[in-house]
Parts: sequence; structure tokens; C-alpha cells
Amino acid sequence: MAEKSVKAGEILARLDRIPIWALSYLFIGILGMGFLFTFFDIFDINVSFIQTSLTIFHVSSPASPRIAALLGPAVLLNLIGYIIGAILLSPLSDKIGRRNMLMITMAITGLGSLYNALVNDYLNFLIARTITGIGVGADLAIVNTYIGEVAPSNGRAKYTSFVFLFSTIGAGLGLWLGLLLTTPPAPFPLGLPVALGGSGFLATNGWRVMYGIGALLALIGLILRFNLPESPRWLISKGRLEDAERVVMGMEERASRKLGQLPPLPSVIQPYIVEKQSYADSLRTILGQGKYLRRLAVLIAMWFFGYMTVYVLAAGLTTILSSLGYPPPEAGIIASFGDIGFILCALTIMAVGDRLERNRWTAISVLFTVLGGLTIALARTDLPLSFLGSIILFYGFNLWVPVSYAWSAESFPTRARATGFALTDGIGHIGGGIGVVVVASFITALVSSGVSTSLAVEVFLLIALFQVISTVIAVALGHRTANRRLDEISP
Repeated sequence: MAEKSVKAGEILARLDRIPIWALSYLFIGILGMGFLFTFFDIFDINVSFIQTSLTIFHVSSPASPRIAALLGPAVLLNLIGYIIGAILLSPLSDKIGRRNMLMITMAITGLGSLYNALVNDYLNFLIARTITGIGVGADLAIVNTYIGEVAPSNGRAKYTSFVFLFSTIGAGLGLWLGLLLTTPPAPFPLGLPVALGGSGFLATNGWRVMYGIGALLALIGLILRFNLPESPRWLISKGRLEDAERVVMGMEERASRKLGQLPPLPSVIQPYIVEKQSYADSLRTILGQGKYLRRLAVLIAMWFFGYMTVYVLAAGLTTILSSLGYPPPEAGIIASFGDIGFILCALTIMAVGDRLERNRWTAISVLFTVLGGLTIALARTDLPLSFLGSIILFYGFNLWVPVSYAWSAESFPTRARATGFALTDGIGHIGGGIGVVVVASFITALVSSGVSTSLAVEVFLLIALFQVISTVIAVALGHRTANRRLDEISP
């Protein structure tokens, strides 16, 4: 076993000396398709849920506060499914491999989205959202684990953000297709002049087409994932050294063609090899060691409060704006402009994300969230200012996310990395569900007494408050991981 451990350490050293992305960039696209579908699924409900409510939930008006009340359980159960998938399914990748589980999770998400397209009542809508959430929760955890294990030490945040960039495309598709397919035409910027949701089949079924598109995206992602190689770090952790060396040799060859010569080998860190590891063993690794347990507690608290802000805005901004007096098409347009900020945040982290410690980005992020929310609240009828506010808002509440994905994956050892990520991200999502329900109830109560600028300010400050708490936790208690070798951070 000692000889095997030395050999494993040498392979890891060879992997860690590669300073660039050394797999085919096609694989980033393949992983990105999963993110694209995932965020399409998260954001497609933002605009389309109003039509869904009018069509099969028998809501009388697009501005009815009842829509916000119906949205809360739909998002909450989707997040409960997410938590179930993250905590119960994604840890299986520590046992059977990253690639195998990525196939399974994408199949589940696609089936859930197809079910969503076919439902005819609120109960089945909730069940479909739960099934989709199960697949999404597991998929996000495994994708981020995989990226963290194959990216260079000086670029884990960068390449996590590279994949995250696809999520901005998915979010944009969810928002803009929702406007196109589920809202009536209206002169821009009050809506889309070419919108198709005002008559014919799409007037009552545009939202079904949205979920059908989601199922198609999942199918494409599933087919592409057959080409993914297994994570060499996972192979090493299971003692499959020949398979791991084969993958690493391919990475070295690709990197050598680009760089000419590879850097010298770093010191050898002998990894922990366990050929058979159960879920209980992974839990013991994390919960039984003080270092990992402390990291788990900090990351869960950070995600819990941060997701309260993220999901209120990601799933419900259109509904919130409608409740505050905006016509639904106009509210949807304002929310859709936010995707520009979403794209800018991914590009920012790709460019400079690894230059700062992970927790510093949470502080930068929350400043933009507060600024964007206040801009929208004070803009009122000034639509260009509302658009600017939406861009700033989306930039703010998303900026910390890809960095924190990398941070969570880095914080646990290879033999339990997916399990650790699943616990932090999965339990953290409980905050997202609670946030949607609590804020929806709060807005419904306040709106009943009349809408005003001061009310809008209060609403957006309340939403941002949760992210402020998340930031304080991350900055005060967070650990350092940037630009260090994985097996040095988490042996």
C-alpha cells in the first residue's frame, strides 16, 4: 500500500504542475450545458409563472397577490427537491464516480421538466418542480466538484466561472423566452412587440413550451456527457492508478503542446486512498474531523443566508415588481435586463476571481446588491434607470456564487468532496426556500396597505439583508484556499 501511495502522490504532483486547463475545451461546453439547463429551469418560472397561474391555477388577474402566494410553495418544493438530490444523490459520486452520476442527474432533471410541461393542476406542478429540483441539486454539486478536481490550482475560480457563464445563457433564455412565449405583445419597453403569448396556442400553453424546451436541453446535455473522462483525482482516491495516469498523461500532452515545457514537479503529497468508501464513511470524514466540521458550519451558514437573497430575486423578481405596481410585461422586461449583470459577473470572476481570497468576493457582491435594489426602488417610472438597477442587482447577487462554488469544493478531501459540497450547498438551499416564502408573505401583507416608493425601498433592503448576514459570516469566519493545491488544502 505504501508503494501505491507514493505512486499516487507522483501522479497528483504531475497533475498539480499543469498551470492551464489541460482537457479539451469541449468538456467545459459539455459541463456548461448542464449549467445552462439548470439555470434555465431556475429562471424560466420567473416570467412564465404568471401565465401558468392564470391558465391552470384560476387566478383572476396578472397583478393578483395570490400569484406570489402560489409561487412560494413552488419554489420551496423545488428547493426541497434540490436539497434531497444534493444530500442523497450527489454523494454517490464519491462512490461510483463523477461521470456516472452526471449522467444520472441530467436524466432526472430532463424527466422532471417534461413532467412539468404536461401537468394540469397545482399539485402535479409542485411534484414536477420537486423532481426537477432533485436532479438539479445533485447535478450542480457534482459539476462543481468535477471542475475543482481537474482545473489548475491557480484557476479553480476562473474555470468554475467559465462553466458558470453558461448559466447566464440559461438564465437569459429562461427570462426572454418567458417574455416571448407567455406574455402578450406590448410596445417596448413595456413588453416585447413580438411577444407571442397574447393569442392562439401560446396564450394558454406558452409556459408548457418553456418546460418542453428545458427537457430538450437536458436531453442534449445527457448525450454530450458520454464523452466526459473520469476525474483523475477520484480515480486516484479509489486506487485506480493506471486509469488516472492515462487521463493525466493526456492532460500533460495537451498542456505541453500549448506551453512547450511544463513547470517542474512540486513536492509529492501522498494522498489518502480508500478503494471502498460508503456514504457513512464520507460523513465521518467530514463530521469527525474538527477542521472539516468547522468549514462545513461556516459554508452552510454562508449559503443559507446568501441563498435567501439569491432565490427571492432569481425566481421571484417579476412577481415582486408586479406586486409593487408594475404591469407584468414591464416587470418581466426589467427582470430580463438583469441577465446582462449576470453575464458580467461571470466574466469578472473569469478575469480576476483567483486574485482575491474567496470570502472577499462576498463583501464586494453585497454592495452591488444593495445599490441595484435601491436603484430599482427609487426609479419607479424611470424605465432606463430601472433597467440599470436590474443589471446592477443581478451582478451583485450573483457575483459571489461561482467563487463560493469553487470555495466549497476546495474545502473537503477528494474521498468526500462531493459529499461535503452537497451538505453545504444542499442544506444552504433551505435558506432559499424559506426566503421565498417569508418575503412573499411579507410583500403580500405590505401591499394590502398601498404601494409607495418607501415600501419598495423597504422590500429591497429586506431582501439584501440576508446577503449582508451571509457576507459577515464568510468574512469573519472563512478560511483561505485560493491558489493552493487541493491536497494541501484538504488532505
